[in-house]
Amino acid sequence: MSFKIVVCVKQVMDPDTPSSAFIVDETAKRVVPSQGIPPVVNGFCENAVEAALKIKESRSDAEVIVLSFGSGFVMDVMKKPLSMGADKMILVETPDKDISDPFQTATVLSEAIKKIGDSNIIICGQQASDWDHAQVPLGISELLKMSCITGAKKIEVQENTVVAHSSNPDGYKVVEAPLPTLITVNSEIGEPRYPTLRGIMQASRKSPELWSFDDIGINLDSSFSSMTLTELYVPVSDQNCEIVEGESDEDSGRLLALKLREEKII
Repeated sequence: MSFKIVVCVKQVMDPDTPSSAFIVDETAKRVVPSQGIPPVVNGFCENAVEAALKIKESRSDAEVIVLSFGSGFVMDVMKKPLSMGADKMILVETPDKDISDPFQTATVLSEAIKKIGDSNIIICGQQASDWDHAQVPLGISELLKMSCITGAKKIEVQENTVVAHSSNPDGYKVVEAPLPTLITVNSEIGEPRYPTLRGIMQASRKSPELWSFDDIGINLDSSFSSMTLTELYVPVSDQNCEIVEGESDEDSGRLLALKLREEKII
């Protein structure tokens, strides 16, 4: 039996998308995909893939399975983890809508993980760059009733346990948990490796498995949601620039200080 590592990844809008290309449909309460700017695999998710591949390199029996949930998958984008060295990819597609509720996402992913079966470690990025919830991994661990270690920067798999060095503001802590367990990673786990030409060629011959809600035995209706999105909009930034000039640098500084006091900024 193989040592199964499931890596949860997410397709997101490129975080480097210029603000001028960022459009929100306030009526539909959704972000409109930017024309000519393809989506990407979430950065922390790539770190999670890297963490899984490091474990695979230390174990001859390890299998890395990449799992994603969403809609409008761009295969050239989603195949990147395969070209990095993952063995298999499963995509669970939503029926004609995007789901931003982290509880719904956690439920879908946990049911998919149950269908995969006998997972030893689940690795997730600590958060996604689109909604920044950082709740989905915790929800998955709760639904699967397994331990959860967050913010790992190093992972060591032992016989029946896993040891992780988990980052905190003052340094790091060493945490040990029984297998199976879920681990979230941050960028300190290591820079994601670049796909090699061989990896790209191998990925081109692999087709991700496409699963529907029926395949994992769930029905996401309106009563299933734990969150209601009431508004989605781009904040309006109202800025005024006033140039304070003086006869010299010292005079300019004095006038600036007077202006700041007048505006009660200092």
